[in-house]
Amino acid sequence: MTQEFIHTTVLLQEAVDALVTDPSGFYIDGTFGRGGHSSKIIQTLGPDGRLMAIDKDPEAIAYAQEHFGEEPRFEIEHGSFSEISHFAETRGMRGKVTGVLLDLGVSSPQLDDPQRGFSFMHDGPLDMRMNTSVGESAAEWINRASEAEIADVLYHYGEERFSRRMAKAIIMERQTSPILTTGRLAKIITDANPRWEKGKNPATRAFQGIRIHINKELDDIEQCLDQALDVLAIGGVLVVISFHSLEDRIAKRFIRKHVKGDEHLPTGVPFTQSMLNQRLRSVGKAIRAGKDELNVNPRARSAVMRVAVKCA
Repeated sequence: MTQEFIHTTVLLQEAVDALVTDPSGFYIDGTFGRGGHSSKIIQTLGPDGRLMAIDKDPEAIAYAQEHFGEEPRFEIEHGSFSEISHFAETRGMRGKVTGVLLDLGVSSPQLDDPQRGFSFMHDGPLDMRMNTSVGESAAEWINRASEAEIADVLYHYGEERFSRRMAKAIIMERQTSPILTTGRLAKIITDANPRWEKGKNPATRAFQGIRIHINKELDDIEQCLDQALDVLAIGGVLVVISFHSLEDRIAKRFIRKHVKGDEHLPTGVPFTQSMLNQRLRSVGKAIRAGKDELNVNPRARSAVMRVAVKCA
């Protein structure tokens, strides 16, 4: 029997309150996980409302089928939210979606299960794929990538300032034998880290960088956000929850760009606000978890939620 790993949904009430503007609408949860947001959305919907969820993880799909299979207003797709336009198109919902929710990053069950290979805290096979049925595992990549490529991934995706030292250590260690477990990789990285940050495991940033690279997370976010503008109806809501600066930067810049509109209008020519082609309206300021939530779920400390409405 597979062990159940608990996932505590971050900014649950805040996200659903912002997202669900019409109980009869059609909504997309781009990151089902273990259904925390989806469950709350369904509770808020009326009998004519519908929710389509998406997830890369086969375990998330199995969980959805087991726990949500009898819910007629719910359906789930196995894939990436970077395919959101395709999934909406096949249902005739392109340009008609009432709201899109993206809860980015890795879920607690993925982090907590050593067999998934995400955790530097518990030894397990070095995998890190959200979709374990396709693509290259972290072990396959770490044992074939060049020193320069490893250093670039740790630096750009993990924001790890000692990326070159760590990459060199990885190359030296894999010459002895292939690096196949999270425990061994974590030790190599930890030993190569000369300056540990207070309150943070020395392997945190490197593991984040490898995970983002293996799952093409930032590319998927950019593709999904572009497609979200096409699938949303006028007045449709986009809610994005980020957990680190790279994710949040993409969301923030995307919203800012489409709130601002066209930047290259002819100089000296009068123009109206409508000529700017502004496609989004930002709703309020970025929202963070409150003290009560942080006391229950410390992982919420880095969460940032941004909300925008499609206006054209």
